[in-house]
Amino acid sequence: MSESAPSPSSGPPARARLRGLMPDIGPLRESRDFRLLTASGVVTMFGTLITMVAVPFQMKELTGSYVAVGLVSLAEFVPMVVCGLWGGAIADAADRRTVVLLCELGLALTSAMLLVNALLPDPQVWVLYVVGALTAGISSLQRPSLESMLPQVVRHDQLAAAAVLASLRWNFGAIVAPALGGLLVASSGVAVAYGIDTASFVLSLLLLWPTASRPPAKDATPASLRSLAEGVRYAVGRPDLMGTYLVDIAAMVFAMSTALFPFLADQLGAPQALGLLYSAGAVGGLVASLTGGWTSRVHRQGLGVVLAAALWGAAMAAAALATSVWAVFACLAVAGAADMISGIFRMTMWNQTIPAELRGRLAGIELLSYASGPMLGNARAGLMADVGGIRFALGVGGLLCVAAVAGLGAALPGLRRYDARTDEHALAEEARRAAQATT
Repeated sequence: MSESAPSPSSGPPARARLRGLMPDIGPLRESRDFRLLTASGVVTMFGTLITMVAVPFQMKELTGSYVAVGLVSLAEFVPMVVCGLWGGAIADAADRRTVVLLCELGLALTSAMLLVNALLPDPQVWVLYVVGALTAGISSLQRPSLESMLPQVVRHDQLAAAAVLASLRWNFGAIVAPALGGLLVASSGVAVAYGIDTASFVLSLLLLWPTASRPPAKDATPASLRSLAEGVRYAVGRPDLMGTYLVDIAAMVFAMSTALFPFLADQLGAPQALGLLYSAGAVGGLVASLTGGWTSRVHRQGLGVVLAAALWGAAMAAAALATSVWAVFACLAVAGAADMISGIFRMTMWNQTIPAELRGRLAGIELLSYASGPMLGNARAGLMADVGGIRFALGVGGLLCVAAVAGLGAALPGLRRYDARTDEHALAEEARRAAQATT
């Protein structure tokens, strides 16, 4: 009997398709500094996301107010804006490794301040606002240096793969840490959560210490208002870049609602599921990352940003209609997957097209786009919930997100039409890095 031909749905072709979905670990295999940065990021995110659950939980316990919880994010907004922009200028003018290490030490101290406050017989509400503002400021000073180190430690042709791995790192911590944080604050109190966060920064410092120095270019512009203005002019002159910022800000302002999760868990009759709600988006993001190998083959990242952001808003609106914990979890997971895909496309565009001498300042502007939106969005969610309830804030916010993203997509043809194969900035940066590699 002759053997039949292999089924199209099995055998090597199927395995090849599966491999095409899996993330490329080349950057981890080839770059020691990328491995150290990734390990540090996992540890730091683990502690930080536990605190992300502990702070709103503690504020809810101390005040019982939707608005008070939402205002935690608002208190972080101004330091984030000022320090994010200044951090970008510093990243282009100073040794990026030094900036990262000093900021990591500062973040360890702010976590210790939360721990001390939690251990007081009468914890103070104002400390949560003040330390939240300090933490946002220090983190925003650090972030541009971290972001601008990535193109320095990874080959140009591996930047898309590195973006997928970075999202995978984030989601690993974002699934485990909030779930653990919810259990910790409910069973052991917020002091334990803050203690773990403090320890995570100490361990992260040890991981970051061996990384190579990343000094500025010899002709680097000193950090100043003039250098900041130069970065802003470059961003404004790139409609595709501005589009990525504006779409993300709109999506987060209208649909981000994590400040409501402690109240939503109570409304669902499952306060023990608080950590589950915080982890849901990361579960979706993890699935998107694990199967995100296909994103490396996408060249129209701008259009991808628009479509993914609209899906994020639609999923958040659907969560408002869900009546069980698992239905809400499913909606939030879809939203998280869409947000992660949008983030991968944005990061790929940024790293492939922005000149190295401007990368820090543009990273500061990027920080404003992906950090200010959630802060303002949580403040909006708290205010809307105070007026119309939790479901109103979730549902209307999600619908407003879809409308805003669709409007921006229509108004920004440069973003929709961006193609890495033909874009002048992407081609110029690829040629510059190829020339550096041969010298």
